[in-house]
Formats: sequence, structure tokens, C-alpha cells
Amino acid sequence: MELRAFAEKVLFEPKLSDKITRIDESLTDQVPGDALRVTLPVRPPNLQFAARKTAPAMPKAESLKDLKKRAIAHHVMANHELQALEVMAMVLLAFPEAPADFRMGLAHVMFDEQRHTRMHVQRCSELGICFGDYPVNGWIWQKAQDFSNTLEYVAGLPLVFEGANLDHTVEFEQYFSAAGDRRSAAIMRAIHKDEIRHVEFGLQWLRNLKPAGISDWDAWTGALHWPIRPSKARGDIFQREARLQAGLTPEFIDQLEAFDEASS
Repeated sequence: MELRAFAEKVLFEPKLSDKITRIDESLTDQVPGDALRVTLPVRPPNLQFAARKTAPAMPKAESLKDLKKRAIAHHVMANHELQALEVMAMVLLAFPEAPADFRMGLAHVMFDEQRHTRMHVQRCSELGICFGDYPVNGWIWQKAQDFSNTLEYVAGLPLVFEGANLDHTVEFEQYFSAAGDRRSAAIMRAIHKDEIRHVEFGLQWLRNLKPAGISDWDAWTGALHWPIRPSKARGDIFQREARLQAGLTPEFIDQLEAFDEASS
């Protein structure tokens, strides 16, 4: 299957199962086609983007002893993973001139995003709700509309949203474990390992695409669009070792951990 056809399948298939089921054929990129900006992905009626305030907020740690609250947490995270998958497909269509290795590497990250979405959707069901029972927001998708090139993409999604997930996955593994939900904790642990590789992918391409002579930090922060900023790339339980494993330098990690919005 051509990468373009794969991206179109993710973006334009109306059935969720068609979007998130891994293809069983090899990928090629011989006909990337013309640049195409997609303003909205096609989704089933119960997963259309709703106003942010109408979608349930992520439940607080102490509430996750309630089975329904754990189901809602997986519902929120399933939508995050699905949006990431859709943004990656959008990037494949929007930037056909991007390096071939970047495009193929991104497609393999998309396989992980499909699997992450499936895991959260299944766990929702096991906990008593269906994905789409509640409204979902499109905040990640909306922020991705600002990406004007592949450098802005790697700065924004892999190094901010997935970077923050290095912390959030550990946080929720601990929250679910404290609630006695070993299955949910195991899902977060598996996703954490994938996120290290995804951040590594983003860092590799930040370094490949940035202008010569510019530091990783300056290239990264210079490619972000407000309100996306360094503080969005970290959670409450800062995972230094995971960031080192992803290839970030100690200096970069120190700057991220110490970043103060008030002085920026």
C-alpha cells in the first residue's frame, strides 16, 4: 500500500475499526502525490469533535478507584491517541516532499498509535462504556493546523505531546495501580515504552531538519506556536531517565525541567 493511501484510510474512513486496524501489507512511497491540507478528519457521528468544555475532563487520581472514572480516563486517552494518529496522517498528506525516511518512519509510529487507540478502546469496553459514549474534543488536531512544515510537526507533536506522555503514562500507571487496576496499569507501562521511541524519532528529525548551528533547545522552542510551549512537554512526575533514553541531552532536560513560563 502506498503511504498516501494509508494516510487517506486513516483520515477518510468513517468507521473507527477501519482507522485503527493495522494494514497487513507492506508500505511503499513511490507516488506521494500533491500536497493536501485536511481541515477535519472523517469520523463516525459519535466521535465528531465537540466543544472542549462539553467533553469530560481527565479524572483526578483520587477518583480512579471508581470503575466508571477509570473508563472515562481511557475514553479521554483513546481520543488523544486517535487524534495523534490522524495528525500524523495529515502530515503525510500535507508534506509529500518530506524526506522518505521521515515519511516511512512516521508511518511506523502510526502503527503504534493505532495499537494504543485499540488498547484504550478495549479497556473502555471492559470497564463498561463504549468509546464515543461521551463527547470528545479536538484540541490536539486543532493545534496541529498551525504546522507549516515538518520541523514544526516534530517540535509540536513528538517533542511536546508525546514528550509530556513520558510523564503522564508513568503517572497513570501509578494511579491505576493504586486503584487496584493492574490491567490499566500494564497498558500505560506498554505505551510509556513506545513513547520513548516516539520522542527519539522526533528528536532525530529535529536535528536533521533544524538550521545548522542552532541548539536543539532553540530549534525546538523556535518552532512552537503559542499556546504550545515547553511547559506543555512535561507532567507532574518528571521522567529524566526516559528522556535520556530518548536521546535528549542533560542540558536540554535541565532546561525543560526548569522552564518558567513567567520569565519566558
